[in-house]
Amino acid sequence: MAKKILIVDDEKSIVDIVKYNLKKEGFETIEAYDGEVAVHIALTQKPDLILLDVMLPEKDGFSVCREIRQTMSVPILMLTAKADEVDRILGLELGADDYILKPFSNRELVARVKANLRRTVIDENPNGKDGVGTFESNGLTIDYGRFEIRRDGKIVELTRREFELVKFLANHQGQIFSREALLEKVWGFEFFGDVRTVDVTVRRIREKLERDPSNCEYIMTKRGVGYYFFMPD
Repeated sequence: MAKKILIVDDEKSIVDIVKYNLKKEGFETIEAYDGEVAVHIALTQKPDLILLDVMLPEKDGFSVCREIRQTMSVPILMLTAKADEVDRILGLELGADDYILKPFSNRELVARVKANLRRTVIDENPNGKDGVGTFESNGLTIDYGRFEIRRDGKIVELTRREFELVKFLANHQGQIFSREALLEKVWGFEFFGDVRTVDVTVRRIREKLERDPSNCEYIMTKRGVGYYFFMPD
């Protein structure tokens, strides 16, 4: 069955181009031209991925992302013409999985869509040590089957991408990964991702996971190299 992509943009010319290129790749598409309609379609038609413009009438893309994230873990790719890093970081902070700067090439767009969908398939059909049982370390428990993390017995609410990153680092305890490597391993693309995406996600995880984000116990930084999951002696 073809994957269903929700395209949200108030410029019909952009929607038409994106729709054309996605359909060429075998995807089914649905469209929304304002934020209110986008939320309604997302909640009722359950798309497999959402391409979400930031600047929208009725309700902006940030508000749409925040509202959808309250009930759905569907991959969200923000589309923005703004060069301001603050806007890109805000989207990630609200739970977006990725962002694409306008103008974007059709090749980049399709690659990003496929990469994020590929990660979803892997997550929903896990196998091996990543897919069964639990991981426990220093008061932290990762339940792979339930996509659930507990710290000191209490559930930590993470987005799907945040969970993926914690799981990956925990399964390679003590091994340091560069931001580029994490983009490839966790986000599923090697050439298109912005390394700041990793930094924002790590910061967001630390705020939720660590007892004291200024004195981390789990996800550690090796300055100038990358991130790793702490391995107790």
